[in-house]
Amino acid sequence: MRLIAAYGLRLQRKRWRLRALRKRRDLRAVADRTGKIRPGDILAAVTLRNEKIRLAHFLNYYRDLGVRHFLVVDNGSDDGGRDYLAAQPDVSLWETTASYKRARFGVDWINWLARRYAHGHWLLTVDVDEFLVYPFCDTRPLEALTDWLDSSSIRSFGTMLLDMYPKGPLSAQPYRDGQDPLDIACWFDAGNYTISRNPTFRNLWIQGGPRARVFFPDRPARAPALNKIPLVKWDRSYTYISSTHTLLPRGLNLVYDEWGGEKTCGVLLHAKFLDTMAAKAAEELERRQHYANSAEYRAYAETLADSPDLWCRWSEKYINWRQLEILGLMSKGNWA
Repeated sequence: MRLIAAYGLRLQRKRWRLRALRKRRDLRAVADRTGKIRPGDILAAVTLRNEKIRLAHFLNYYRDLGVRHFLVVDNGSDDGGRDYLAAQPDVSLWETTASYKRARFGVDWINWLARRYAHGHWLLTVDVDEFLVYPFCDTRPLEALTDWLDSSSIRSFGTMLLDMYPKGPLSAQPYRDGQDPLDIACWFDAGNYTISRNPTFRNLWIQGGPRARVFFPDRPARAPALNKIPLVKWDRSYTYISSTHTLLPRGLNLVYDEWGGEKTCGVLLHAKFLDTMAAKAAEELERRQHYANSAEYRAYAETLADSPDLWCRWSEKYINWRQLEILGLMSKGNWA
């Protein structure tokens, strides 16, 4: 039975790779600077739509960490973000007006770009509202982490997605172009999380936080997944299956210690909940390009109509990565 299951997963991986090969036809190069990529460069891959207001801070944050080149897919933006990205010297940009949903919510496009340009590189796949925090990130660049992962023969690095939010109604604190969103969304839930293990793909499945508490209070099992594996030493034979939640081969999903210890892991600070969220939810609800017929964005739109305050008396204000380690949300493991 194990051999049959393993063979089935190999066939599934081949299927997703072939699908990505077909979906490359959706993409048109706007600014192809991939010739500048050097051996050893850390790359980032992003799919986005109408995120101009976030781009300056996002790019600078990851440049400061040590990302050397960005592979970006713009899915029909009309807010000026496409032109802004095309002018950035470390960005290679592709555009498409094809269905985000039919590209498996952008995964097919990312898989193709990763296969074509990221083989042999550490690849960080994130959204523009996600900010990687890892042990010693205040004193060590991302290259220090990837060098240690290489020396330890570790091919993937896991994180928990930590939803950040302001104190008070989202509309009360306007977000400005280029601003650090954590200046506003600086609170998070320190607890209120459930963890299970997927027996097929062996990845963890984490849910909870303010999205379960506020947007899915009666249906916490429907709350979005908070487990991600965003940093991978990419090989052209790899493939993401479900966003960055799950990979094949499935050994890449073992970013935790099966015997009760701690592996080095990080956190993605998720700065989705700003005053821009209501308009974003309305747009995505109309487009219906997200998972489960945009059920997640329907919950956002319905709840945000009442101007909720995501803050509660158990909320913690973000300080640094050491705070997250003390709270058990990340670990430096054996990296010292």
